Amino acid sequence: MNAIVAGGDPEGLGEELEALGVTVERVDSPVFAGALEDAGIENAELFVLTDLTEGISITLAKEANPDVRAVCFGSGDLPESVAGTVDLVVDPSLLGAEAVAEELVDELG
Repeated sequence: MNAIVAGGDPEGLGEELEALGVTVERVDSPVFAGALEDAGIENAELFVLTDLTEGISITLAKEANPDVRAVCFGSGDLPESVAGTVDLVVDPSLLGAEAVAEELVDELG
């Protein structure tokens, strides 16, 4: 499975995914379409956004790959303009990175 983790990933979800055998590419903020292309968004099964202020990147990811599973894993508010585009939003204070990684791998694996 291929995943892109965008943002700082302070909770370590990218590392947890890698520990489960997922190939993870990382994109730093700010997230632009070119960076997503360079990271391989067209072949990714999973796009994880860890900086919710970069919500527009969900739209960019879905435009490049309509089948990608878009997950927000971070604190704060997601812009309303992308709320209908994201597949899953998880607050790290409610569910940890290890549990989220396991669920995503089980679901997409």
